[in-house]
Formats: sequence, C-alpha cells, structure tokens
Amino acid sequence: MFGGTANFSQSTLFGSTPITNTNPMKDVEVSSPPDDSVSCLKFSPGVLSSTFLVAGSWDNHVRCWEVHQNGQTTPKAQQTHTGPVLGVDWSDDGTKVFTASCDKTVKMWDLNSNQAMQVAQHDAPVKTVHWIKAPNYSCVMTGSWDKTLKFWDTRSSTPILSIQLPERVYCADVKYPMAVVGLAGRAIIIYQLDVQPQEFKRMESPLKYQHRCVSIFNDKKNNAPTGFALGSIEGRVAIQYVNPTNPKDNFTFKCHRSNVAPNGGIQDIFAVNDISFHPTHGTLATVGSDGRFSFWDKDARTKLKTSEQFDLPITTCCFNAQGNIFGYASSYDWSKGHEGYEPQKMKPHIFMRSCFDELKPSTKRT
Repeated sequence: MFGGTANFSQSTLFGSTPITNTNPMKDVEVSSPPDDSVSCLKFSPGVLSSTFLVAGSWDNHVRCWEVHQNGQTTPKAQQTHTGPVLGVDWSDDGTKVFTASCDKTVKMWDLNSNQAMQVAQHDAPVKTVHWIKAPNYSCVMTGSWDKTLKFWDTRSSTPILSIQLPERVYCADVKYPMAVVGLAGRAIIIYQLDVQPQEFKRMESPLKYQHRCVSIFNDKKNNAPTGFALGSIEGRVAIQYVNPTNPKDNFTFKCHRSNVAPNGGIQDIFAVNDISFHPTHGTLATVGSDGRFSFWDKDARTKLKTSEQFDLPITTCCFNAQGNIFGYASSYDWSKGHEGYEPQKMKPHIFMRSCFDELKPSTKRT
C-alpha cells in the first residue's frame, strides 16, 4: 500500500539513466580514454624511472599516459594512423613505441621528440608488432593478414627477412629468444630468435576453435621462456610447453563462461580476448567478452580470482614491469555484431588495479 509510489522513484522521465556496471571493481580509471574500442595496452619497460602506459584503439590513435605512484594518470601525447591501431610494443630502453595498424604500416614513435616515422609496410592490415633485442641484432617483428611475418631494421625500408606463412597472423608474442605466432586456420609456429630468426617448430592448436591471443611464459627455475598460453573464442585456454618433460604438462581449461543452473540449461560461452603473465609470480590473467577478468595459477591449476561483471567486454590487459599494476580495457569487441553496438552507451574505459598480492601463487599444489 505504502509502496505505491515506486513508479515515481523509478521514473526515467527526467532522463535518469539505469545504473550500469562501468567500474564494478572500483579500480582507478585512466583519464581521457580512447574514443573507440581499445585493441591493445602496454606498460613501459622497467628501465624507466617513471611508468607509462600506451593504448592503441580503433579510433586510429595511439595514446600515452604517465602513471603516477598514487594511480592517477596524466595524458602525455598521442599519434595517429589512417586506420585502427591493432598492436603496440615498446623498445627495450623505453624511448620508442611501435604501432601496428589496419593502414598496412607500422610506425616507430620517438617519445622524446614526439615524432613518428613509418618503419614497416605490408599488403594488408598489420595485426602484431614486437621489438626483438638480441645480443647481436635488434629488429621489429610484424605479423599481417597478408600472410607474412617480417623482420625490420628500423633504418631500412626493406625487411631483413620476410617469411611467407600458410595463413593470416591472428596473434603473436615474443620473449627472447622465443617467438610464437598463431595463424588463421589454427596453425601455430614457434621461432627461435638467437643468431637470427628461424622456424623451430610448427604445430596445430590444441584448441578446436579459432585462437585469439597468445602469451609466452618463463620456466620457474631458470626464467627462460618455456611455453605459452593460447586463448580461443570458445572460452578456453591451452597451456602448452614447447618441449614438455611429461605430455601431461600440457592441458586446457575452460574460462569466461556463464554458470549453468544445477538443473541444466544453456551455458553462454565467450571469447578469451587477451592473456597476460605476471612478471614475478608467473601466474596469469585472462580477459573475456563476458566482461570479466580472471587470475589463474597454471602450476596449481587453480583460479585465484574472478572479477565482477562489467557492462562491456574486456578487450585487452597487461601488467606493469614491477607487477603491482594490472591494466585492462573495457570496450565493445563486436562479439554481437553491429546490431549490438550502441555508441552512446558503450564508451571505452581503461582501468588500473593494484594487484601484486592477488596474483601470488596458490598454496594449493596439484
């Protein structure tokens, strides 16, 4: 009887908007985020005294922020491509950022002079870019939808090496002396980079569905790259060792799926959009189209934490060099097509979370 005024308090007549879960984890929001979906994030290498974050976006821009000790961010600079930016990487000394774009080029952005120059060219959009620093050479590795992987000396307009691939490059990662490249059609090629880049091993993905992201992990004892995690569009991650001591070391696990009611029913399955390994703990984060991030311990084969659900997919993530900040972006990933896109409601956000303790390995052991 006395609750009959509910229609006033819930009224949207006066333009009040329904409550949304833009930031359900109450994390620090990066100021002046991109205007369109965020494709990639990378923190600066640990050699710099300050921490910087770069983000590439479908709005054709790459932006750089300084991240202060208190978590606040200051926008520092931005550069533009003539197509969406799909990949970013830092040089090892932290003075340059490399950006890969749908405009078929890669640019090298000198942060000191704020000048960007083209350093690579493909015949189709460039999906991945990685800086390789070897004892006897340094170069930029670019992977494209033109079915080539190219290695570039930034001083030359022709590649040092161009490798023809059976399919388009969908994802790649580099941790010297190892590179892993995932292709359309579920092929994976592992390269060894010492002396010069050369193919080491070719394999089919252990996942049945298209892969979307790959991240190399180090051996716990000698800290050398020893395997990789591969994420697919079917809510699943594969942990794969390059030379497993025991075949059972390789396994897959399900993630980014809705809970099913005890009496059965339909389970929603979402894409794994990105995977990032913690630089000191060796644990990992996954982010998905379900609008959640999760932290995992692959050695204990256990989940450490799952976030609340965001009102948008989480498209990309990364850790800073010290491992105390987890950066991630919520933005539309086109998983529901153009019909599911409402630009006024779906504003991109980049968040940073204090995460060092949450990523500590589990005390459980398999």
